[in-house]
This record gives sequence, C-alpha cells and structure tokens, in this order.
Amino acid sequence: MAAISSPLVLAPDRVGQGLPTIIAYAPTGFDRSPQKETPLSVPTAPPIRYEVSDGVATVTLDRPTQMNSLTLATKVALRDTLHEAAADSAVRCVVLTGTGRAFCVGQDLQEHVAGRTADDDPFGGATTVEDHYNPIVTAIATMPKPVIAAVNGIAAGAGASMTFAADFRLVKRSAGFNTAFAAIAFSCDTGASWTLPRLVGATRATDLLMRPRTISADEALEIGIATSVVDDDAFDDAVADLARELAHGPTLAYGAIKRALAFSATHDLSTSLEHEGQKMALTGASSDHDVAVKAFLAKEKPEFTGR
Repeated sequence: MAAISSPLVLAPDRVGQGLPTIIAYAPTGFDRSPQKETPLSVPTAPPIRYEVSDGVATVTLDRPTQMNSLTLATKVALRDTLHEAAADSAVRCVVLTGTGRAFCVGQDLQEHVAGRTADDDPFGGATTVEDHYNPIVTAIATMPKPVIAAVNGIAAGAGASMTFAADFRLVKRSAGFNTAFAAIAFSCDTGASWTLPRLVGATRATDLLMRPRTISADEALEIGIATSVVDDDAFDDAVADLARELAHGPTLAYGAIKRALAFSATHDLSTSLEHEGQKMALTGASSDHDVAVKAFLAKEKPEFTGR
C-alpha cells in the first residue's frame, strides 16, 4: 500500500525552505478546514484528465482539494490512461502532472482506513499493490516513449515513486519530495526500492526511505532525483518546451534507449552488448534513421515521424 495520503497536516519546513514538512495526519485535510470533496465521496469530475495535442499526451491527476491522493477510482483511471497512452501511436511523449499545490501525495488514507475497518473492503486494499500500483509504475517505466514527470508540487509516497520511474523529472522550485512510507509504518512500493537507488545510490536511498523527510527541489537536483528545477513562473513553459522537443524526436530510438538502460542495469557487459546490438539493428532499419542520415548529409534538420 502506498503512502502518504490526503489527509495530511503540513507545516513550514524547519530549514527555512518554505516547503511542507509532514507533522501529523488529520481527517479534515491539509488545513483542517472543510473541503469540497472528501476521499469517500462520489467525485463530481473524473479524477484523471487526459489530453493529446501535437504528439504529447498530458495525464493530469485532478483532485486538487485532496492533494491528488489516490483513491480506488483514481488508481484505476490512472492505470488505464497510462496503458492507453502507451498503445496510441499518435502519442510520442507523455507528461504526468497534478493540479493544485501537490503533484500527488500517494494513497488516500481515509479510503484506506475505511477499507481496513469494513467487513468486506470495497476499495480492494489487500490487493491494490498488485492490481494498481505495480501496473501503474510498470506502465511508466516501460512506456515505449519518453515520460516527463512535471512535478508541480509535493510528491510523497506513491506520488514520489511514480516520479522516480519517469525518464525526466522537471521540478517546480517550490515543490519537494518525501518518500513518507516509513512514517506510517509501511515499507515501500510503486517501484521505489528499484528506482530510487538507481537515481541516488543505495546509501541515500536507504536514508530517504527509512528516515523520510521533505527535501527541496534544489536538494533533489543536487542528489540526482530531479532532472532540472525551474522557477515557478517559468515551469509550464519549460514542461511544454521539453515535451514538444521529445514528441518531435525519434520515438522508436527513445524507446529502444529506455529498454537498453533497463536491461543493462540487471545484466553483465557481454549480455548487455548483445542486447545493444539488437536495438541498434532495430533502430538502424527505421524510417527515422534514414531521415536523419539524409538530413545530416544535406545539412538539414531532420523531421522525425517516430517510426
């Protein structure tokens, strides 16, 4: 089960970064004031927005009053939307982001608690890791096209884990990360034990998972979690620029690079070299490679089709 959740109580970070620090869990939410929507209510709008434009699929977690915490409906919609993006040949880059002050704070704990106390859990808590979190992170990590995590606010628990699986993490300067799991006596899920050590090393990953704290965007950049940090007022444009660049790039080659990196992380050199050769043969026979070679010889900019 992924944590952390809405509800949370957050306070200014003690190191003066102006970032939220988890200090308590409160059933009334972030600011202890009534919210328009509770995690157990029927949502008035879909929890996930999906838009495709100019080759870019934008997947938006859209429960801002609950800091984009993950209810059953949200997890199902996110899983299925990511699968749709993966299968759509018109999509050549995926942007995963949130609305409001959070990217995603992980499992909705109100729903989790309700499920634990019910005679027959209607939210599938006992199998949600296998049914939802594993397929979600697998879809991100194995997406045959680039995935950008546009981290617009705090990313905690499974929310942080999802960003670790993306290919690029563009982080708003006011945002931050918190693994959060151990704070509520969970281990970790959504691939954090696999992705985080590959980003920051085993020593830092152990510290961040066992002693969860909110780290700033700048610290995330320093230790290798963030790809880049962008001032808040320039964030949307920076995300759009990168997404546009990737969507106009050699999509098949990008997918092959992703597979090669994942494969080589768990295989020896000789086996990895063999796998690289297979991917080079695949991409060498592609239309995009032909276009690139001709454009290079003509001293022109190639126009890739992703094939």
